[in-house]
Amino acid sequence: QVQLVESGGGLVQAGDSLKLSCAASGRRFSNYAMGWFRAAPGKEREFVAGINWSGSSTYYVDSVKGRFTVARDNVKNTMDLLMNSLNREDTPVYYCKARESLERTIFTGTAWYDYWGQGTQVAVSS
Repeated sequence: QVQLVESGGGLVQAGDSLKLSCAASGRRFSNYAMGWFRAAPGKEREFVAGINWSGSSTYYVDSVKGRFTVARDNVKNTMDLLMNSLNREDTPVYYCKARESLERTIFTGTAWYDYWGQGTQVAVSS
């Protein structure tokens, strides 16, 4: 089992940048595929970005391509999401998720992931 804790959320203005982090503890972090999801109040969680176990493969939802970058450090057991050019649509709660997988493929369905953190709130003001 792996425990996940997100951090880095906050209130920013449109056009600003923000970096979210997900710290993992428990079993071997490098065995896990990781993903970032977000959810507005009352809405289902939406896939944002994913990275495979080694960091060699990443995938992004179209709305964040070119603005967000996901990366991981398998020594520090962390995954980061660097978000640039933030807008109001980027506002909701962000969650990191994990699933033990050594595949290269990035899975975008929330049900595929077994573990998730409590989330960190991002608020973008215009």
